[in-house]
Amino acid sequence: MDLLNDLISNKTIFFNFMKVKYRLYLNSNIFFRDIQYAIKSYFEKKDIPIKYSQAEKVAYDFINKLEDTGELTKMSNNAWKVNFSLGNNVVQIDKQKVNPN
Repeated sequence: MDLLNDLISNKTIFFNFMKVKYRLYLNSNIFFRDIQYAIKSYFEKKDIPIKYSQAEKVAYDFINKLEDTGELTKMSNNAWKVNFSLGNNVVQIDKQKVNPN
């Protein structure tokens, strides 16, 4: 299985998976090890065990692709700024409909 292509074609699913454990939102910082460990966990949840070194290589390659598309901006050797949003998780409630008084 090509792990990198799986991540690229399932970016939204992967980042939503990652968002459960790590803070991930527009303009937030994301760190290399967080991506690496999320990749390892993501594939293990799919019953695809990968080694630490494999996850490290895939993380480097994945980050490079995301930099190329502008979805991540390099801030330092191990940190990137997130240039995308996974959607609005805040639900607006119309107070008039909830409590018409």
